[in-house]
This record gives sequence, C-alpha cells and structure tokens, in this order.
Amino acid sequence: MTSRTYAAVNVGDELPPLPLPLTRSLIVATALASRDFQDVHHDPGLANDKGSKDIFMNILTTNGLIGRYVTDWAGPDGVIKKVAIRLGAPNYPGDTMTLTGTVTRKDSGEVDIAVVGANGLGNHVTGIVTVALAASPEGDAS
Repeated sequence: MTSRTYAAVNVGDELPPLPLPLTRSLIVATALASRDFQDVHHDPGLANDKGSKDIFMNILTTNGLIGRYVTDWAGPDGVIKKVAIRLGAPNYPGDTMTLTGTVTRKDSGEVDIAVVGANGLGNHVTGIVTVALAASPEGDAS
C-alpha cells in the first residue's frame, strides 16, 4: 500500500465513501473488545428497558471506525494527530453507516478532514480528524 503524500492532497478533496453494515455481532464484539460492558451495547431487553429500541454502538467503536477510515485513505505513513467527534443518531443493528470525508484544511504537512457517518436515522457522527501525511519523495511538506 502506498502512502498518500501531502503534496498530492488539496482542500476540497473527497475521501471515497465507506459503507459499513451494522451487524449485531459488530456492535456487541466491539463494545466488549473496548471493555465497554454497559448493557445497552449487548442486551436488547435491557437496552429497551432504558428507552432504546435495541442495542447500539458505543463511542469507542465509532472512534475506531473513523480512525480506520482516515488511515486507510492516508496510507501507512499517515499519522492521526487529533480526533474531535460528536455523536448524533444511534447506530442500531440492521442499518448501514456510510462514512464520508472532505479535506477542509491543509497546513505544514497536516490536513483536516471533516468526517460524517450517516445511517438511516441521520448523522451518527460528525467531526474533524487531523492527520499528518507523508512528505513527497522530493521532501516537500509545504
């Protein structure tokens, strides 16, 4: 895999959309893997008792999926410097969340990417990810 270079990126560039099927297994397994044992992430009955129509994805999983999305685009030399996200509509099993992103700032070897993760209910997550990109082979990081 080749790393995306800073010189090859422009403000306004769009990342390719990434649709992610929201399976019950994904939601439960990633909550447990991130040591989030809250019942709303694995027990449909208890989630319903707390006012939710079903289990829903935790923020740690959302954050991880956004990191994957950006680093898959940036390549192996890309380094995430900052993630600032805000949750909206829950991610329920049986839906699909599609991640999209747009480069909104470019400065000193880093770019900001406005990321949106939308599902059938609306925007599950919005935010900005700052990533340092590889310098071009000529060393240009301006």
